[in-house]
Amino acid sequence: MRNLDLTALRSFVAVADVGGVTKAAGFLNLTQSAVSMQLKRLEESLGLKVLDRVGRGVELTAEGEQLLGYARKMLALNDEIYARLTSKSFEGTIVLGVPSDIVYPAIPQVLQRFNTAYPRVNVHLVSSYTTELRKMFNRGECDIILTTEDSCDTGGETLLILPLVWVGAPNGNAWKHRPLRLAYEHRCIFRKGVQKALDDANILWEMAIESDSTRTIEASVSADLAVHTLLEGMEPPQLHPIDHNGSLPELMTKQINMYVGDLAKGEMADDLARFLRQAFVSI
Repeated sequence: MRNLDLTALRSFVAVADVGGVTKAAGFLNLTQSAVSMQLKRLEESLGLKVLDRVGRGVELTAEGEQLLGYARKMLALNDEIYARLTSKSFEGTIVLGVPSDIVYPAIPQVLQRFNTAYPRVNVHLVSSYTTELRKMFNRGECDIILTTEDSCDTGGETLLILPLVWVGAPNGNAWKHRPLRLAYEHRCIFRKGVQKALDDANILWEMAIESDSTRTIEASVSADLAVHTLLEGMEPPQLHPIDHNGSLPELMTKQINMYVGDLAKGEMADDLARFLRQAFVSI
């Protein structure tokens, strides 16, 4: 009788989810060589090749695609057993504040991991602007917040530094028009810096679409009515980075910072912070 190694299966699922061994290693808090060794051991135990290396990333083989579904079920059952039978009975609510433009792709996987570890705790996710989240945090209305800022204040931790990139509709042409049509939320902290970069490059622009709703901005840009900017890797599926070949100016970088409130100290908040840290490192 042969038994599958759940640790190796967890590495396999992580690699399948993020598309690479290096990112998966950061997410799992393991070394790259440890993850590679687990994948090798998994393939040897099955006598099958489940991953193909493509450039710097990996793709699932046909057998790997079939294994992925089984692996998810086995890991979910394993985690449920530990959560129900061995975890402490934490109950209550923890408030997490995240700017809307960095919710994807990291936050859903963080919420899933936290729910597995603390099934009786409700995470209240607040999505707003960095300036508003900082105010809520200072009033004690959020336990943990993420921000997008130029620098990190005392008590904060920088999780990631990313450049802003131009985004538009898939195969869109709005970026070629002059004046350049921009779409931004009213309180977006990126817009002034972007406008200055365009002015410095002598590119005419107009604020074509303004809204308090991120969904409105995304819908307008995906319809090729204007262009927008987002942190690299945070683009929703309906928006693509613009390959402008230097026709638009390079933009500034921003820090993704995390702040944990004094009253949120403890095992539960520590784990949520750790899940956030690992998720953003793996981006």
